[in-house]
Amino acid sequence: MILRTRCLASLLGLVAFASIASAKPRPIQVKVVVVAMFEVGQDTGDAPGELQYWVERDHLDKIYALPAGYHAARMNSSGEMAILTGQGTAHAAATMMALGLDPRFDFSHAWWLIAGIAGGSPDRISLGSAAWARWVVDGDLGYEIDPREIPQDWSTGYVPLRKTRPFEPPAAPLDGQVYELNAGLVQWAYNLTRSTPLDDPDALREIRAKFDGAAAQRPPFVTLGDEISSSTYWHGKLSDVWASEWVSYFTGGKGQFVTTAMEDTGTLQSLKYLAQAGRVDWQRILVLRTVSNFDQQPRGMTAAESLARQRVGTYSAYLPSLEAAYKVGHEVVNALLAQWPRQPATTNEGAHQ
Repeated sequence: MILRTRCLASLLGLVAFASIASAKPRPIQVKVVVVAMFEVGQDTGDAPGELQYWVERDHLDKIYALPAGYHAARMNSSGEMAILTGQGTAHAAATMMALGLDPRFDFSHAWWLIAGIAGGSPDRISLGSAAWARWVVDGDLGYEIDPREIPQDWSTGYVPLRKTRPFEPPAAPLDGQVYELNAGLVQWAYNLTRSTPLDDPDALREIRAKFDGAAAQRPPFVTLGDEISSSTYWHGKLSDVWASEWVSYFTGGKGQFVTTAMEDTGTLQSLKYLAQAGRVDWQRILVLRTVSNFDQQPRGMTAAESLARQRVGTYSAYLPSLEAAYKVGHEVVNALLAQWPRQPATTNEGAHQ
């Protein structure tokens, strides 16, 4: 009888040990995710892209391989993570979905900061400036006719899907074409950072002087302004006019085009679906874009000549814009980490898509 009792106890002990050994570790609680889009070389120690300052200055030394995405995730002990999506909406959507579904991480109370450089309209923003977006509008979905074949009364050859002419009313955005972010959160981020001093070297002033536009000559500043997201890198004064009307059309006049970038509708599409699956909180997303170059040519130059000069690393405000993205974004990241998981005081005005 004693032997049977001992055997039973041993068996139960082995079962308990096996259960503990096979138990899955608890997911890592992520507090803030910084989303960058491109890097020039390595994550540290060379010419910077959008990720490098975050890695080096915030000590994101813990690396988590992400085979199903573009790039590994990086994290520090404070709960701050950074991810590199790769350029274009396809890379961004795939990488963000891979990250959001990764069982190693808990993003249920994470804040998301998309922080990268952009083109800017000289009518509304200046080189080296930063813009917090409430609206992000896709610039790829549509029909297109070569400009040499458009009717004389058309302003552009680009037509919204399911329409027969440019900007035909009423606007009918498809899923993934327009994203409205939490207005209260955006306003809070702007209020927190609006007085952030931004770099304005002499070289930047000289470049600004060559451009026309209501805001072109201003020193770098932080503002509220909306974004058009397109994997097609467009450029020129006429395209700027199209982008301004496109954003206004799809937002019912509520949005104002300020910056143009490549990836954010892909990122936001994945985050929207992840929110529907209960993996992330849609109300905790911010988009910050800083101006590395104007979206059009300066005086005395054609659009084609200007476009030929638009290359990563040689943008007229490349380094100041990278610095602005980190400086402005880091203020918000620090504030969110300090009060996590609580909401900032002014974020209860949020709106869904």
